[in-house]
Amino acid sequence: MTTRLDNVVVDAADPAALAGFWSAALGAAITYQDENEVDVGLPGFDLAFVPVPEPKTGQNRVHLDLASASVEDQAAIVDRLLGLGARHVDIGQGDVPWVVLADPAGNEFCVLEPRDEYRGIGPVAAIVVAARDAVGLARFWAEATGRLLTRSGSDWASLAADAGAWLEFVASPAVKTVKNRVHLDVRPSAVDDHAVEVDRLLSAGAGWADLGQGDLPWAVLVDPEENEFCVLRPAG
Repeated sequence: MTTRLDNVVVDAADPAALAGFWSAALGAAITYQDENEVDVGLPGFDLAFVPVPEPKTGQNRVHLDLASASVEDQAAIVDRLLGLGARHVDIGQGDVPWVVLADPAGNEFCVLEPRDEYRGIGPVAAIVVAARDAVGLARFWAEATGRLLTRSGSDWASLAADAGAWLEFVASPAVKTVKNRVHLDVRPSAVDDHAVEVDRLLSAGAGWADLGQGDLPWAVLVDPEENEFCVLRPAG
């Protein structure tokens, strides 16, 4: 019994417009669209954009790292993204080999220098989560996604996937004060029981979240560091 990463969900004032940017940025198709959600299909997960009235405040605790094949490719990707509407941002990163940008809605993301571990992985190298305890939070998400804790250091940890982006955790002193603008959805397999999987994640350290969501067919939880996530109904 386990759950798997299904979506990376991004709150947006204009989901269709933001999905259009990311579809062009990643060379990925829009696979679903209605008034409540627009999805961009990627290896291993969908990037889902949903409407919210609240403006973005502060730096996101979850962001995407994009892959590159060479230094020249990295520069070309950055130039193309700037042409699509991205912009450079300074989040205190200093002199680093990756480039920090923001999408047209202000969501931060990085274009990485070439790294061997991400070769052939697709346009998104990693989904990165800020954490007080990177290794501890990675262990919870290993339970939540069925991924293996592949590598770690004192202030970072990585969960590899069979296909698609890594799920990575990086230590950050920033304190969470508002609902995350970007969150993860996990989904049980078709043969698993939704309630059993929710109970399993609660036992692993999750908690219930009340965001005023009302009666929904999925469960809204928080991980051990209060990051919101959803447990969707089983597939199929």
